[in-house]
Amino acid sequence: MTTLALLRHGPTVWNGQHRLQGHTDLPLSAEGRARVIAWHLPADIAGFRWWCSPLRRARETAELLRDTLPERPDIAVELRLMEMSYGEWEGETLDDLRQRHGEQMAAWEAQGLDLRPPGGESPRDLQQRLLPWLASAAQEGGNHFAIVHKGVIRAIYAMATGWTMERKAQDRLVYDGLQLFTLDAAGRPSVQALNVPLTGSGEAGAAA
Repeated sequence: MTTLALLRHGPTVWNGQHRLQGHTDLPLSAEGRARVIAWHLPADIAGFRWWCSPLRRARETAELLRDTLPERPDIAVELRLMEMSYGEWEGETLDDLRQRHGEQMAAWEAQGLDLRPPGGESPRDLQQRLLPWLASAAQEGGNHFAIVHKGVIRAIYAMATGWTMERKAQDRLVYDGLQLFTLDAAGRPSVQALNVPLTGSGEAGAAA
């Protein structure tokens, strides 16, 4: 059995402002660094194979977490774990987009997995990008831990549950928590456990 543990990176200034980040490469905020330092991973995660997105906020989170461990695992930077591109919407807030586009924005959001911002990717595009990596992790076997992004976690959760993103998810994923999935031989995920707390973390914030 292959276990995949996913954790969203710590907060950035744009996270605090509820702006869509996508491929915009921002560092963690001072608050975000402090928040990550306060996290405590389950002991067995130290023995997993570690991965992270190439975006700075994910790499910084991975490095801060690694520095808390007696033995520092290697971190493989994986391009396919990058956040979904929001194209022309990056830097915008959903509230501003909804106010500006009105009914058109509502129609776009109703597309769920097929919502593709101008010049960006859809969640389904992201799933297609992730599938080969999931398959390779399953073929390798063992346990894997990846520091990634909200969009990546939502895309894998949707694969595991059949969620089409046209409505709210049946589960509320939390910001300061691990999302655990089991991968079959082809890399298809199923939910193992959601919202596993990081001991010593502060109040959890919503990731979905």
